[in-house]
Amino acid sequence: MANTLSARKRARRNAARAVVNARRRSRMRTFVKKVESALASGDAASAAAALAAARPEVQRAAAKGILHKNTAARKISRLATRLKALKA
Repeated sequence: MANTLSARKRARRNAARAVVNARRRSRMRTFVKKVESALASGDAASAAAALAAARPEVQRAAAKGILHKNTAARKISRLATRLKALKA
């Protein structure tokens, strides 16, 4: 347990931020799963719509520090590549 007053406050703030970050991470993963399920079903139109919705969520997660920016770019790129292969 933290001893100093500032360390106690930091522990409280870390706990609060962890809740916010978990919520953001979960939201992003939900959007990505929607894209993956649309790709698995073979529906290119719904997959494209789901990717259009997921892209800003992943980018927002990167901007907020939930993901590294390169991880976000790689995730979006791989989903887009799978969508392109499905359309072809």
